[in-house]
Amino acid sequence: MRIRGAIFDVDGTLLDSMSIWDTIGESYLRSIGYEPRENLNEVFKNMSLHQAACYYQNEYGVTLSTDEIMSGVNAMLEQFYRYEAPLKPGIKELLALLWQKNVKMCIATATDRYLVEAALGRCGVLSCFDGIFTCNEVGHGKDEPHIFEAALRSLGTKMTETIVFDDALYAIRTAKGAGFPVAAVYDSHEGAQDEVHALADVYLDDLTQLNKLRKFLPA
Repeated sequence: MRIRGAIFDVDGTLLDSMSIWDTIGESYLRSIGYEPRENLNEVFKNMSLHQAACYYQNEYGVTLSTDEIMSGVNAMLEQFYRYEAPLKPGIKELLALLWQKNVKMCIATATDRYLVEAALGRCGVLSCFDGIFTCNEVGHGKDEPHIFEAALRSLGTKMTETIVFDDALYAIRTAKGAGFPVAAVYDSHEGAQDEVHALADVYLDDLTQLNKLRKFLPA
Protein backbone atom coordinates (compact mmCIF):
# COMPACT_ATOMS: atom_id res chain seq x y z
CA MET A 1 0.00 0.00 0.00
CA ARG A 2 1.23 3.48 -0.92
CA ILE A 3 -0.74 6.41 0.47
CA ARG A 4 -1.33 9.33 -1.90
CA GLY A 5 -4.75 10.40 -0.65
CA ALA A 6 -6.47 10.48 2.74
CA ILE A 7 -10.13 10.82 3.72
CA PHE A 8 -10.75 11.88 7.32
CA ASP A 9 -13.74 11.48 9.56
CA VAL A 10 -14.23 14.35 12.04
CA ASP A 11 -15.89 13.31 15.32
CA GLY A 12 -13.74 10.82 17.19
CA THR A 13 -11.00 11.02 14.57
CA LEU A 14 -9.91 14.63 14.04
CA LEU A 15 -11.84 16.04 17.00
CA ASP A 16 -12.24 14.69 20.51
CA SER A 17 -15.93 15.52 20.28
CA MET A 18 -17.99 12.37 20.71
CA SER A 19 -18.94 13.39 24.25
CA ILE A 20 -21.28 16.13 22.95
CA TRP A 21 -23.34 13.56 21.05
CA ASP A 22 -23.59 11.41 24.19
CA THR A 23 -25.09 14.25 26.20
CA ILE A 24 -26.80 16.70 23.83
CA GLY A 25 -30.26 15.15 24.16
CA GLU A 26 -30.30 15.38 27.94
CA SER A 27 -28.52 18.75 28.04
CA TYR A 28 -31.02 20.37 25.71
CA LEU A 29 -34.01 19.00 27.62
CA ARG A 30 -32.61 20.33 30.90
CA SER A 31 -31.94 23.72 29.28
CA ILE A 32 -35.69 24.14 28.65
CA GLY A 33 -36.75 22.97 32.11
CA TYR A 34 -37.44 19.24 31.74
CA GLU A 35 -35.69 16.42 33.57
CA PRO A 36 -34.71 13.59 31.18
CA ARG A 37 -35.57 10.01 31.96
CA GLU A 38 -32.90 7.33 32.09
CA ASN A 39 -31.17 6.29 28.85
CA LEU A 40 -32.55 9.18 26.78
CA ASN A 41 -29.36 9.44 24.74
CA GLU A 42 -29.53 5.73 23.96
CA VAL A 43 -33.08 6.29 22.67
CA PHE A 44 -31.81 9.10 20.43
CA LYS A 45 -28.87 7.12 19.07
CA ASN A 46 -30.49 6.21 15.76
CA MET A 47 -32.92 9.15 15.46
CA SER A 48 -32.65 12.14 13.17
CA LEU A 49 -32.85 15.55 14.81
CA HIS A 50 -36.42 15.95 13.55
CA GLN A 51 -37.40 12.58 15.04
CA ALA A 52 -35.82 13.59 18.34
CA ALA A 53 -37.77 16.87 18.31
CA CYS A 54 -41.02 14.95 17.81
CA TYR A 55 -40.03 12.60 20.64
CA TYR A 56 -39.61 15.58 22.98
CA GLN A 57 -43.12 16.72 22.09
CA ASN A 58 -44.79 13.32 22.34
CA GLU A 59 -42.97 11.88 25.36
CA TYR A 60 -42.21 14.98 27.43
CA GLY A 61 -44.98 17.35 26.38
CA VAL A 62 -42.58 20.00 25.10
CA THR A 63 -44.76 22.73 23.61
CA LEU A 64 -42.12 24.29 21.36
CA SER A 65 -42.44 23.58 17.62
CA THR A 66 -40.14 21.04 16.01
CA ASP A 67 -38.30 23.88 14.24
CA GLU A 68 -37.78 25.69 17.55
CA ILE A 69 -36.48 22.52 19.18
CA MET A 70 -34.08 21.79 16.31
CA SER A 71 -32.82 25.36 16.36
CA GLY A 72 -32.18 25.11 20.09
CA VAL A 73 -30.24 21.86 19.76
CA ASN A 74 -28.24 23.25 16.84
CA ALA A 75 -27.37 26.36 18.84
CA MET A 76 -25.90 24.19 21.60
CA LEU A 77 -23.93 22.15 19.06
CA GLU A 78 -22.64 25.30 17.38
CA GLN A 79 -21.46 26.69 20.72
CA PHE A 80 -19.47 23.50 21.33
CA TYR A 81 -17.90 23.26 17.88
CA ARG A 82 -17.19 26.97 17.52
CA TYR A 83 -15.60 27.46 20.93
CA GLU A 84 -14.80 24.18 22.67
CA ALA A 85 -14.26 21.01 20.59
CA PRO A 86 -10.55 20.09 20.78
CA LEU A 87 -8.36 18.32 18.27
CA LYS A 88 -7.31 14.83 19.26
CA PRO A 89 -3.68 14.69 20.43
CA GLY A 90 -1.25 14.17 17.54
CA ILE A 91 -3.56 15.41 14.77
CA LYS A 92 -1.51 18.50 13.88
CA GLU A 93 1.64 16.41 13.60
CA LEU A 94 -0.13 13.78 11.49
CA LEU A 95 -1.57 16.36 9.11
CA ALA A 96 1.81 18.09 8.84
CA LEU A 97 3.44 14.78 7.91
CA LEU A 98 0.87 14.01 5.22
CA TRP A 99 1.11 17.56 3.88
CA GLN A 100 4.91 17.29 3.71
CA LYS A 101 4.57 14.05 1.72
CA ASN A 102 2.10 15.70 -0.72
CA VAL A 103 -0.76 13.45 0.34
CA LYS A 104 -4.07 14.97 -0.77
CA MET A 105 -6.61 15.21 2.07
CA CYS A 106 -10.34 15.75 2.41
CA ILE A 107 -13.10 15.16 4.94
CA ALA A 108 -16.07 12.77 4.98
CA THR A 109 -18.36 13.34 7.95
CA ALA A 110 -21.89 12.97 9.26
CA THR A 111 -21.56 16.36 10.97
CA ASP A 112 -22.91 19.47 9.27
CA ARG A 113 -20.44 21.52 7.25
CA TYR A 114 -20.78 24.75 9.23
CA LEU A 115 -19.89 22.94 12.47
CA VAL A 116 -16.86 21.28 10.89
CA GLU A 117 -15.64 24.53 9.40
CA ALA A 118 -16.10 26.36 12.71
CA ALA A 119 -14.16 23.80 14.74
CA LEU A 120 -11.35 23.07 12.30
CA GLY A 121 -10.97 26.74 11.44
CA ARG A 122 -10.61 27.63 15.13
CA CYS A 123 -8.08 24.82 15.57
CA GLY A 124 -6.03 26.01 12.60
CA VAL A 125 -6.20 22.89 10.41
CA LEU A 126 -9.06 23.61 8.00
CA SER A 127 -6.66 24.68 5.24
CA CYS A 128 -5.09 21.19 5.20
CA PHE A 129 -8.16 19.77 3.44
CA ASP A 130 -9.07 20.10 -0.22
CA GLY A 131 -12.76 19.48 0.40
CA ILE A 132 -15.49 18.62 2.90
CA PHE A 133 -18.16 16.02 2.18
CA THR A 134 -21.09 15.62 4.56
CA CYS A 135 -23.70 12.89 4.71
CA ASN A 136 -26.47 15.49 4.46
CA GLU A 137 -25.02 16.97 1.28
CA VAL A 138 -24.23 13.62 -0.33
CA GLY A 139 -27.63 12.24 0.67
CA HIS A 140 -26.31 9.00 2.17
CA GLY A 141 -24.94 7.91 5.54
CA LYS A 142 -21.69 6.10 6.15
CA ASP A 143 -23.51 2.78 6.15
CA GLU A 144 -23.23 3.21 2.36
CA PRO A 145 -20.02 4.00 0.41
CA HIS A 146 -21.31 7.06 -1.50
CA ILE A 147 -19.58 9.66 0.67
CA PHE A 148 -16.22 7.91 0.43
CA GLU A 149 -16.60 7.55 -3.34
CA ALA A 150 -17.48 11.25 -3.71
CA ALA A 151 -14.41 12.20 -1.67
CA LEU A 152 -12.25 9.90 -3.79
CA ARG A 153 -13.44 11.52 -7.03
CA SER A 154 -12.57 14.90 -5.60
CA LEU A 155 -9.06 13.85 -4.63
CA GLY A 156 -8.40 12.20 -7.98
CA THR A 157 -6.31 9.45 -6.41
CA LYS A 158 -6.61 5.68 -6.81
CA MET A 159 -8.82 3.90 -4.30
CA THR A 160 -6.03 1.50 -3.33
CA GLU A 161 -3.80 4.52 -2.55
CA THR A 162 -6.45 6.49 -0.62
CA ILE A 163 -6.70 5.67 3.07
CA VAL A 164 -9.80 6.33 5.17
CA PHE A 165 -9.22 7.50 8.76
CA ASP A 166 -12.24 6.72 10.96
CA ASP A 167 -13.06 5.59 14.48
CA ALA A 168 -16.53 4.07 14.00
CA LEU A 169 -16.92 0.38 13.22
CA TYR A 170 -19.87 0.81 10.84
CA ALA A 171 -17.98 3.39 8.75
CA ILE A 172 -14.79 1.33 8.76
CA ARG A 173 -16.78 -1.70 7.62
CA THR A 174 -18.31 0.32 4.77
CA ALA A 175 -15.00 1.75 3.59
CA LYS A 176 -13.29 -1.65 3.68
CA GLY A 177 -16.20 -3.26 1.86
CA ALA A 178 -15.90 -0.65 -0.89
CA GLY A 179 -12.20 -1.40 -1.34
CA PHE A 180 -10.49 1.39 0.60
CA PRO A 181 -7.56 0.79 2.92
CA VAL A 182 -8.45 1.98 6.43
CA ALA A 183 -6.59 3.52 9.33
CA ALA A 184 -8.71 2.90 12.41
CA VAL A 185 -8.40 5.58 15.07
CA TYR A 186 -9.11 4.50 18.65
CA ASP A 187 -11.90 6.35 20.41
CA SER A 188 -13.36 5.23 23.72
CA HIS A 189 -16.91 5.76 22.45
CA GLU A 190 -16.54 2.85 19.99
CA GLY A 191 -16.99 -0.32 22.00
CA ALA A 192 -16.21 -2.93 19.33
CA GLN A 193 -12.44 -2.44 19.28
CA ASP A 194 -11.61 -6.08 18.56
CA GLU A 195 -13.60 -5.97 15.33
CA VAL A 196 -12.23 -2.54 14.45
CA HIS A 197 -8.69 -3.84 14.94
CA ALA A 198 -9.38 -6.91 12.81
CA LEU A 199 -10.68 -4.84 9.87
CA ALA A 200 -8.06 -2.09 9.89
CA ASP A 201 -5.01 -1.99 7.66
CA VAL A 202 -3.45 0.32 10.25
CA TYR A 203 -4.68 0.58 13.86
CA LEU A 204 -3.78 3.74 15.75
CA ASP A 205 -4.17 3.52 19.51
CA ASP A 206 -3.48 7.23 19.38
CA LEU A 207 -2.55 9.66 16.62
CA THR A 208 1.01 10.18 17.79
CA GLN A 209 1.95 6.77 16.34
CA LEU A 210 3.27 8.24 13.10
CA ASN A 211 5.73 5.41 12.53
CA LYS A 212 2.82 3.09 11.79
CA LEU A 213 2.09 5.26 8.73
CA ARG A 214 5.53 6.40 7.55
CA LYS A 215 6.30 3.17 5.70
CA PHE A 216 3.22 3.67 3.51
CA LEU A 217 4.01 7.28 2.54
CA PRO A 218 5.89 8.50 -0.56
CA ALA A 219 9.63 8.92 -0.03
